[in-house]
Amino acid sequence: MQVVTTHKNSDFDALASVIGATLLYPNSVGVIPTSVNNNVAKFLSTHKTAFNIILPSEVKFDQVSRLIVVDTDQWRRLDRMEKLRERDDVEILLWDHHSNGGDIEADFRCQEPVGATVTLLVREMKSRQMDLNPLVSTVLLIGLYEDTGHLSYPSTTAEDAAAASYLLDNGADLNVAAFFLNPPYEEVQRDILLSMMRDTKKITLNNLTIGINILKPDKKVPMLAAIVSMYRTIINADAVFVICVNDEKSCTIIGRSGATRMINVGKILKHFGGGGHPGAGSATTRNGEYPPSQIKEKLVELIKKTKVGGVTIADLMSFPVTFVEGSTPMHEIRDMMQNQKIRGILVGNEDNLEGIIVLWDLKKLKLDKQWKSPVKAFMARDVATIPPYYKPAQAAQLMIEKNIGHLPVSHNDKIIGIVTRTDILTYLYNLLPD
Repeated sequence: MQVVTTHKNSDFDALASVIGATLLYPNSVGVIPTSVNNNVAKFLSTHKTAFNIILPSEVKFDQVSRLIVVDTDQWRRLDRMEKLRERDDVEILLWDHHSNGGDIEADFRCQEPVGATVTLLVREMKSRQMDLNPLVSTVLLIGLYEDTGHLSYPSTTAEDAAAASYLLDNGADLNVAAFFLNPPYEEVQRDILLSMMRDTKKITLNNLTIGINILKPDKKVPMLAAIVSMYRTIINADAVFVICVNDEKSCTIIGRSGATRMINVGKILKHFGGGGHPGAGSATTRNGEYPPSQIKEKLVELIKKTKVGGVTIADLMSFPVTFVEGSTPMHEIRDMMQNQKIRGILVGNEDNLEGIIVLWDLKKLKLDKQWKSPVKAFMARDVATIPPYYKPAQAAQLMIEKNIGHLPVSHNDKIIGIVTRTDILTYLYNLLPD
């Protein structure tokens, strides 16, 4: 067994380095410490099942033959890895960008003064000509940006910038990165953000929420586009449009759309002489051709005419669904998950859903005799379902609210499929065609 782990109070470079190392070392499993930073915890609450990661309490230490340590070189900073410290039969590999003179004696060491450990891992990925998907690229970019201050810290090197370029080429999503990095704002920017939140006008269209705001600042606001992105996230809107009054004859319109891009803000802002892409756009009106109130009315009109379509849960769900009876022993459930490579099994039938058992539930079984117990003893009984016409973003929101990773799909009182957190992430990170 190969395990990859990092320091306690894990930041994003630590998390990203663990995930990156699991790609460099096939068949390894990431071990995330129980104490992590708040933004890392927020990320894991929605993304944990997309990666092969476990907690320190789940490690079977007697089976470990290789320990890969990332982003630290000190034993005391690891979580519950003391059992491996004195074992001569465990190979230790170390990847770190700190030079702390730690006490981990590694059989292999890649330790260089770059801005982030991610950079060292990306170097190896590039040498192997590895293809990364957008989700992994985004996580690695967040880790790189966090430890280099968006490539602005004095410790940042040219190789860090090259690594960021490589990750962007592989589909890293800057909007997702901005959300989890939460850049700090100065007082004037914070006041603008609070003003926008206070004066927001929302409209609802086809279950999508759009925020529109007219802003009249006393002076030019630095990083206004970034504030608008944060504003959209805070008010939980699918898209926002902020009309910033520059002077009596000029306005700047900034639009931002959520991960699903179901409102194409760039296309809408073309009507004002601007443009952009589905997720972000801007336009500047001049010579008083559009006063702020008229811009607002025009935006509402254009949004109402926008044809909202795209992928639904019916397009993402898996079917037919695997059902078992409540009396099925747990060892059969385990075997079914392994053989069919699935993480969730429904209990009952398409007309009568009794419960659900997922891979994480199997971790509750500590005694051998428990594997002979019926699945009904361990299944979740209050099962949330979702209709097939819902959008992926709506499914994601429901999963976050209920802290679940599987949603059976119900139509006409029958279970017709199932959608998982991984299915939703795969779509939202553009791993499937729209």
